[in-house]
Amino acid sequence: MHFLDSNLYGLWGTVLFNILIFVIFTYAVFKPTTKRDWRTLGAFTAFLVALFSEMFGFPLTVYFLTSVLGNKYPVLDPFTHLNGHLWVALAGGSPLLYSILHPLSSIMIFGGLLVIAIGWRGIHSGNGELVTEGIYNYVRHPQYSGFILMIIGFLVQWPTIITLVTGPILLIMYTRLARKEELVMIDLFGEEYSDYREKVPAFIPFSKIKKANI
Repeated sequence: MHFLDSNLYGLWGTVLFNILIFVIFTYAVFKPTTKRDWRTLGAFTAFLVALFSEMFGFPLTVYFLTSVLGNKYPVLDPFTHLNGHLWVALAGGSPLLYSILHPLSSIMIFGGLLVIAIGWRGIHSGNGELVTEGIYNYVRHPQYSGFILMIIGFLVQWPTIITLVTGPILLIMYTRLARKEELVMIDLFGEEYSDYREKVPAFIPFSKIKKANI
């Protein structure tokens, strides 16, 4: 039997491992110092707990939706790992959809990690100077761009009721952190940063909106 046709829940060691890997990585990148930083890290941790707990632990979303919808739930056997994927279940349990969404989401998640790593390396190689070259020639906040890409990737890979709610909240929190950092950069670099801000988008490369309202 293919693993997607089986029940792969109750793997709490896998849940804990995945949560720790991503939380440690996030802490190393952001090094939170303020209450807002810690709140954002806490929100991202809660997002990861909800995500991996339902992916490998206990399918809370499936239980909730099947109890509400009953016989109207779109698949007959919702507790296989394939049908535990919400988008796949809504498509009637399509293996083809899963075979498309899973690699797509993996590309988004690891692409986000790569963007974060490149941005992090650029900052540390700047030696305290304003960095506008490399990836910073395309976006002002590549670390946040990477996390946004990761969050969207996770929502594609394994959506749950909780992550579908907390995902947008996280995006708002990252936007507010970027706004805070912009004020610090203006204080440090003045007109040089203001000119840079006018030319380069905040999160999305080649965006028409250069100076984001953040």
